[in-house]
Amino acid sequence: MLTIECATEADLPAILDLYLQAGIDDDAHLPLEQAKAIFARMRSYPNCHLYVASNESGAVGTFALLIMDNLGHLGACTGVVEDVAVHPDMQGQGIGKAMMEFAKEQCRKSGCYKLTLSSNLKRHSAHTFYQSLGFEQHGYSFVIDPGS
Repeated sequence: MLTIECATEADLPAILDLYLQAGIDDDAHLPLEQAKAIFARMRSYPNCHLYVASNESGAVGTFALLIMDNLGHLGACTGVVEDVAVHPDMQGQGIGKAMMEFAKEQCRKSGCYKLTLSSNLKRHSAHTFYQSLGFEQHGYSFVIDPGS
């Protein structure tokens, strides 16, 4: 049985391993002490949660969800999903779908007018997956390295 819950500090080693296994940061790995400091800061943000999906074998997926207030859109919130990872051995078993349905429900309860995520252009299978869940390509995503 799959459960999706807010992550705790004790979940961080498993979450960092999920990022590594899923190739989120290629072969890089955030040191645990640094992850703990960042996690503590994230927990201070209103409506920002790191979630972990677990089954009988342990942590199998994770994602972050920020529900952001807006003055535009008549004050309706925006949901932003980030850092979605499912262990490669567990992909295709409905874990990612369950996590995105969970995120969608959190956004619905919060009155969000949209749920967004971005995906690297190279991740074709991820794009197909998100489209299968009803996500549509919308507009353009722009990035810049603030250090350049």
